[in-house]
Amino acid sequence: MKKVIKQVLGIDVAQKELVVCLGRMFEDVRSELYSHKAFPNTTKGFSTMLQWTKKLTDSNVAVSYVMEATGVYHEPLAYYLKDHGLIVNIVLPNKISNYAKSLTVKTVTDKTASEAIALFGLERHLEQWNKPSPLYKKMKQLTRERDQIIGERTVVKNQFHAEKSEAEPNKTSLARIKKRIMLLDKQEKEIMAELSELVSADEKIHKTVSLLCSLPGVGLLTATIVLGETSGFDLIRNKRQLSSYAGLDVQEKESGTSVKGKPRISKKGNRFLRKAMHLPALSCKRNDEYFNNIFTRLLSRPGVKMKAIVPLQRRLLEMMYTLYKTNKEYDKNYSKNHVPELLESIHNKGVNKN
Repeated sequence: MKKVIKQVLGIDVAQKELVVCLGRMFEDVRSELYSHKAFPNTTKGFSTMLQWTKKLTDSNVAVSYVMEATGVYHEPLAYYLKDHGLIVNIVLPNKISNYAKSLTVKTVTDKTASEAIALFGLERHLEQWNKPSPLYKKMKQLTRERDQIIGERTVVKNQFHAEKSEAEPNKTSLARIKKRIMLLDKQEKEIMAELSELVSADEKIHKTVSLLCSLPGVGLLTATIVLGETSGFDLIRNKRQLSSYAGLDVQEKESGTSVKGKPRISKKGNRFLRKAMHLPALSCKRNDEYFNNIFTRLLSRPGVKMKAIVPLQRRLLEMMYTLYKTNKEYDKNYSKNHVPELLESIHNKGVNKN
């Protein structure tokens, strides 16, 4: 038998189940998928999975455990594997999705998904995943809790408005609803205070948040959401990847002269990031000349007004990543230096079209 040079366990993670596929690569660079199994997504299931993997793999070649970043369901497994000193690779979902489309697979199941993940792990050189900073993890927990509270408060306020609009509203019901609203207000303030303390307690994170907040429209909440959801940009290698992770990447469908769909964002990404960018983008449009000129240029094209906000959201998110990587604050005179160039570019495009 030919020598094995690489071994991968592709793991499709669901809430209650792990569907896995073992793959290996031989010295002639030929890949083979040779075993499948499902395990419970529990600590006992993790242990059983490791025992099964050990029996079926070459002990002289390390096994890479590859999985998608699927919400929070993959986290217990990733932490368990890392605690056991194993190689863990966590891949952004869009990468696996795009790779799977290149395979000749017509039926999509948990089994075929695990196969695609295993093949991806065999063919690509992936960076090892490390546990995120406890501070970034706590940021994500707090900002998501706040988002849940805001949603709940909106429902309760609508309930209060409906109750109050009745012909003969029940005063005791209104009083109880008011108390719930006050409780939710108090909890939101507590979360914001905890986030502020969390950032202030760590000098490095405080500096990073200050850099991000130098952008117009970006405050403590937006900065902590972005850092928490990306684990301090740990899985991000470039701006395009970040846009894809947030689901702000543009998809186009065009073929010949007969098929031409409207460009639209994929929305196949982290909804918390997309949501966090909306209000800051509106603020940028109002308060920063550079962003306002971009919006005006986009608005001149046919289409719905609010669609012009989406590229601003993407640009703002990318700028946050750029500030983080360059360790520099946003230049508030950026617009003065670059708007003339931008306007000239717009003018030249118009002349060329004519």
